[in-house]
Amino acid sequence: MNDHGWDEDASRPYFFLSYAHTPKAGARGAGDPNHWVRQLYRDLCEAVLQLTTVPAGVPVGFMDESMHQGELWAERLSEELATCRVFVPLYSPRYFNSLPCGQEWHSFTRRPVYPANLDSVLTSGIVPVLWAPMSRYRLPQVASELQFNHAGFGPEYATEGLYALMKLSYFRSAYELAVYRLARRIVEVAEETVIPVGRRLDFNAQPSAFNVTAPTRQLRISVLAHRRDEVPPERNPDYYGPRRTDWHPYRPAAARPLAEHAARIARQLGFQATVHEFDGEAETIIAGGEPTAPGLLLLDRWVLQDERWRELVRRFDASDCTWVSVLEPWSLDDPECADRHRDMSDLSDRTLRFTHRSVRPSFLGATGGRPGLGTLEEFDDALPRAAMKAKYAFEGRTRTEPEEPPPSRPNLRDAFRHGLGRDGPGTDPFSAEDDQPARDSGERPDDGAPYGGGTR
Repeated sequence: MNDHGWDEDASRPYFFLSYAHTPKAGARGAGDPNHWVRQLYRDLCEAVLQLTTVPAGVPVGFMDESMHQGELWAERLSEELATCRVFVPLYSPRYFNSLPCGQEWHSFTRRPVYPANLDSVLTSGIVPVLWAPMSRYRLPQVASELQFNHAGFGPEYATEGLYALMKLSYFRSAYELAVYRLARRIVEVAEETVIPVGRRLDFNAQPSAFNVTAPTRQLRISVLAHRRDEVPPERNPDYYGPRRTDWHPYRPAAARPLAEHAARIARQLGFQATVHEFDGEAETIIAGGEPTAPGLLLLDRWVLQDERWRELVRRFDASDCTWVSVLEPWSLDDPECADRHRDMSDLSDRTLRFTHRSVRPSFLGATGGRPGLGTLEEFDDALPRAAMKAKYAFEGRTRTEPEEPPPSRPNLRDAFRHGLGRDGPGTDPFSAEDDQPARDSGERPDDGAPYGGGTR
């Protein structure tokens, strides 16, 4: 491997297929909505193989099928974006509303592009594809600035997009022509440009190139739980895995680790959710600075027995990061949790004094020892409220304060309205103790840092 993490003798993939993952329809038995993208990818790889001398066994392209989850996914994407020769985005309304797609575009365009020779006029390594018609939608600036003639792939393609050509047998020949010309264009761009292997960037820290996704569409889900090799003797290790994000407190009721389950619920709320280990982000959060996204902390109370983690959580609690909501799953179907729920709840109260004080008791569970979120159903009910609470706190902190209005004569009606207190404008819908004004304001820095900028 060289300094960029890429073997100089290795063959680089011709193209990176960038597309917006489509969620499954709600109907039972619904098919895979990304099936047609995979078919296009296979057809493109076959066509590029026919037009090049790529040897057997060498990957022709790359297509992400990981559903944007986990740190290993981010590392793989960073490597592929740093090494591929051509970037192929599938244009659709969903694509330009996707944060990961915008991050992929941004990451690829950090690499310089040179014409392969004096006669070449190509200055971009991007070959866009119309997956769906975009005539009714305004393209973001980075896409509208690309000089690209889609009509060259055939009139039906330019009118209908590739998805329609694939789905309807009537357009079969038009689809085959479009794929062939697209593959030929990918090969031409790869051969007429020089795009050196780039630096592998921290994918999750990259901004979107589209500037159309509101910051509050993002949600960072962090987990502070034991890894399996850290579990104390009195705790069953079956609830844990090699990473903190493998924590599985509601097994067997939940079919996946809790962080993945939480990300799925968050996506149903319209968030672009990413999953992280809390200890990798805690110091950045505690250090302050303007947050870049709301967050959820999934806290396993068993870690609070360790003085190191207890002190970290105490410092987080004292930093008053209201845009990070805390959820404390505590399954009462787990005999060890049921036996220790009162003393562990008391330990949590002593550690998260400010967080618990600002939240109604019903949010964490019943009063009198606060058993926490005792079932998966309770967790599912609490997560949307916690995510939206974090979103509202984030928006309140980053919103620019309006200018002071000029002084006016006293008005009895205004005085009465402003005296309404908790029922008046600006009341926090979650807690009567939460209605404190944001102490800082300002726009979000465009550095993509986790939660707060300026400390990386």
